[in-house]
Amino acid sequence: MTTPKNELIAALRRDETCLGLWVGSASATVAEIAALAGFDWVVLDGEHGPNDITSLRDQLRVLQGHVPVAVRVVTGADWMIKQVLDLGFQTVLVPMVETGAQAHDLAQAMRYAPQGRRGVGAMVARVSGYGADTTYMANANEEVALMVQVESARAIENIDAIANTEGVDAVFIGPADLATDMGHVGGYGPEAMHPDVMAAMTHAAARIRAAGKPVGIFAGNTDQIAPFAALGARFIAVGSDVILMREAFASRAALARASLGK
Repeated sequence: MTTPKNELIAALRRDETCLGLWVGSASATVAEIAALAGFDWVVLDGEHGPNDITSLRDQLRVLQGHVPVAVRVVTGADWMIKQVLDLGFQTVLVPMVETGAQAHDLAQAMRYAPQGRRGVGAMVARVSGYGADTTYMANANEEVALMVQVESARAIENIDAIANTEGVDAVFIGPADLATDMGHVGGYGPEAMHPDVMAAMTHAAARIRAAGKPVGIFAGNTDQIAPFAALGARFIAVGSDVILMREAFASRAALARASLGK
C-alpha cells in the first residue's frame, strides 16, 4: 500500500477546469450515484449537511477509486481537521476564513511537524490502512491540500494575505455568503450576480491567481458557470445533490399530475 497522489489539487495546479458536485445529503447511496455521474470531483459537506464522522467515512468508502473527494468541515478546529485527514480525506475545505493569520493556523493544522502541528496517529487510522502503509507520514504533507473559503467583505479586504499564505493550496469564493454579507440576501440566485458582488469576486479571483493559487466557486445554476469561469475559477461546483433531487422530484410530480390533467 502506498500513499495516493492528490489528483484533485494536481489538476487544479495544471490550471484545468474541474466541475464538481456538492453532496450534503449525508447518504452513501447518493454519494455513490454522484461518483458515477461524470463529475470531476465531489465535496462532502460537513458544514451544512447533517454529517458526522461516521457518515463521512461511509461516503468516502464508496467514492474513493471513482472520483477525487474533498470534505468541508464545520469550522477550522484542529480536531476536526485531524479526524477527516485520519479518515483518508486529502483535500479539506474550511469555511469562513477572513484573515491571513487564520489561514496560517489552518495550514499548520493540516501538516505534520516541522511544517505544522498535525497530531500523530495515522498508524492506527484508516488513512494508512490501519498501519499497512508505513510510508504515509513521510509523504502526507505533500499530498494533503487546504482550501480556504473567502465569503465576507472582511475576507475580500484581506485576500492578499490569505492567498499568499504558505500551505494554502486553493481559495474558494462563496458567492451566497459574500452577497449576504454585502447586503444582498437571497442565496445563490441573482443576488450572487449583483454587480457589487461580481466586482468583489472579480477582484478576489485576480488576487488569488496572482498568488499562484487555484480559484474555486459555487455556481448556483448553470447560467453562472461561464461567468464564474471567466473570473478565473477552475474548481467549480455546478450543483448540489439536495437541490438537484428536490428539483427532479418536483418536476416529476408536476409532470405526473399534468399527464392526468390535474
